Amino acid sequence: MSDLPQVILFDIDGTLLSTGGAGMKAFYSAIENNYPAQLKKCGGSLTLDMAGSTDSGLVIEIFAALGIEDSATERESFFAEYLQCLKNNLSDPSYTGSLMPGISELLDRLSYEANNGKLILGLLTGNIFAGAALKLKKYRVDEYFCFGAYGDDHHDRNELGPIALKRGGSYHKLELTGAPVTVIGDTSKDIYCARAMGAQAVAVSSGSISHQELANYDPDLLFKDFTDYEDAYRRICLG
Repeated sequence: MSDLPQVILFDIDGTLLSTGGAGMKAFYSAIENNYPAQLKKCGGSLTLDMAGSTDSGLVIEIFAALGIEDSATERESFFAEYLQCLKNNLSDPSYTGSLMPGISELLDRLSYEANNGKLILGLLTGNIFAGAALKLKKYRVDEYFCFGAYGDDHHDRNELGPIALKRGGSYHKLELTGAPVTVIGDTSKDIYCARAMGAQAVAVSSGSISHQELANYDPDLLFKDFTDYEDAYRRICLG
């Protein structure tokens, strides 16, 4: 058994919190604002599969659909518009976002163990770093997370696990290779990501994917939500 602390990596949207549509709307607004002519040629709208996707993966999909050449400059322009829209939306009270049930209590419980050196908390999210920071700060859970892997690190979510572990190890001055790892998310893509890095896959049906559908992907643990945070803590951390 490893003497290393357990590493717990959280997804954001649908797992930690909901922006009440503010994030999704910001993405679509950025498309409309930056590429009105190209969008018109495509029939005026795009439909994106956002659940569990990375922001950079979505941008690759958007550019391909609109016939736009993918480049660092073009991505920078798109994300600058997206972040401005996101910032505006998060300050708009008509978007009724919130933390997911039990998340505040679960994070407090896990943070207590983290302060005792038994756990390390991090993020594994498809959000770009700046977008993640805006959302976490808005819902006052930014203080729990000192590192993570993000959607601007790689377009393939399955590549983010090793990046998160490397950053966590650097931050905590530990070699985390061989540490027990848990990935917590609300989509099948989070489960696949956990499998790709040999981690415990914990799914929660607090997002857009139903409990039964998530069960079909056979996660190691499956919760409807984290209202019973003590039970969640015991099952996730103590087995």
